[in-house]
Amino acid sequence: MLGEEQALTALSAGRPALVWRTIVADTETPVGAALKLMEPQRGDFLLESVEGGAVRGRYSLLGLDPDLVFRAERGEASINRQWRSDRAAFEAYSDNPVTALRALSRECRLAVPEGLPPALACLVGYFAYETIGMVEAVPRAAEPGLGLPDMVFVRPTLLFVFDSLGDELHCIAPIWPDSESDPSGQMEAARNRIATALQRLEGARAPANPAPTGELPEARLDPVMAADDYTAMVDRAKEYIVAGDIFQVVLSQRYTCPFPLPPVELYRALRRVNPSPFLYFLDLPDFAVVGSSPEILVRVRPDQDGANEVTVRPIAGTRPRGADDQADRAAEESLLSDAKERAEHLMLLDLGRNDVGRVAERGSVEVTDSFTIERYSHVMHIVSNVVGRLDPKFDAVDALFAGFPAGTVSGAPKLRACQIIAELERDARGPYAGGVGYFAPDGSLDSCIVLRTAVVKDGTMHVQAGAGIVADSDPEYERRECEAKAGALRAAAAEAFRQAEQRA
Repeated sequence: MLGEEQALTALSAGRPALVWRTIVADTETPVGAALKLMEPQRGDFLLESVEGGAVRGRYSLLGLDPDLVFRAERGEASINRQWRSDRAAFEAYSDNPVTALRALSRECRLAVPEGLPPALACLVGYFAYETIGMVEAVPRAAEPGLGLPDMVFVRPTLLFVFDSLGDELHCIAPIWPDSESDPSGQMEAARNRIATALQRLEGARAPANPAPTGELPEARLDPVMAADDYTAMVDRAKEYIVAGDIFQVVLSQRYTCPFPLPPVELYRALRRVNPSPFLYFLDLPDFAVVGSSPEILVRVRPDQDGANEVTVRPIAGTRPRGADDQADRAAEESLLSDAKERAEHLMLLDLGRNDVGRVAERGSVEVTDSFTIERYSHVMHIVSNVVGRLDPKFDAVDALFAGFPAGTVSGAPKLRACQIIAELERDARGPYAGGVGYFAPDGSLDSCIVLRTAVVKDGTMHVQAGAGIVADSDPEYERRECEAKAGALRAAAAEAFRQAEQRA
């Protein structure tokens, strides 16, 4: 076991520590390990990445058996530090949720020994779109939607980091100081967690995929909102635009589809049919969040000089993928020559610059990519990239909420657009247009916007997608754009059903 001497020294001094083993993993995959080791609704998670739609990211993270769960609802936060033994043992925070999250992210910082990869996640979860109401004067929608918490974060007791370049698996057990526990005993427990997990990984075959117990439904996304209601919502938004309240607003709608299979089967299908830079499966109590997002929300990482760099990557402007490469090129040319799409993207690029500028050192904000095209399985987008050096008086939580929610899922000006969304959209959005991400032990942050994502709850898949409304928007065109964006989840459900039927 590596890191034991350092860990014992740190724990004896009241500081958190890590112990780990590194093994060759050229025959093991992140999904295969997840199928062997994850337990339903425990709070386990799997994070993967595909860059450029074709190249798998170097690191994948599998988090297991959390010891702590943090959640927030309607401005009140609570934490359960006995999650492994008592899932009802939540205690309320006296602070507001943002302050509580900041304190918890700082509590989870620790020194990462040399030899371990930088992609470590000590606190992982999601924050709903409605979190904006905790930092800005934005009301909630009239109806609760799916009724999920506004935030859920978990702290794993085991973190498996797959390094696809080195064909290695780092099996890491964080150890947190506990005044009631002996450091040597904590070390022994951590060793046992790693050993037990590796025995299961090496000795077991992935469980057989369950065959469906009955006839599977059609993979069809049914809109919760009638087409006429969406048209009326767009028309009302255009009235606000003409009146000068806003320049643009993103209006979304939700779709549902029965999904009687385990949620992990949807994730397995989604990562194949819609590979994206952010692939995530959060298997939370009572529901799962399954997503394949193309867009960074906010990223805070050390740059080559050791200073923290803030990144946002606005994506705005959409065309469906063509049937072949020639059709794709034609769609790209059409997209980049579309004055409406270019104006919308420029507006949101400016908003991204402003968001980064709120927490960046003066003069450090720059656009490193502008009006490039990225292709995904069902659509293509115009993409730009904005970076800035984080002012030392701010931290990752400040950077997160400086850019939250992203202008690409709200509008411009952002605050007024959010207020109009709360008025026009009947149901709370929940995770959609919020974020999924993690805080790392060094205080950095990686997060993405919740897009191309399903919430699987009580045997139903819920998918939400939106379109940017401007003065000359055609309601029917925007409604079809929502459908196109939700299409990746419909295709994933169809693929999951097809695979299940072959096993029957």
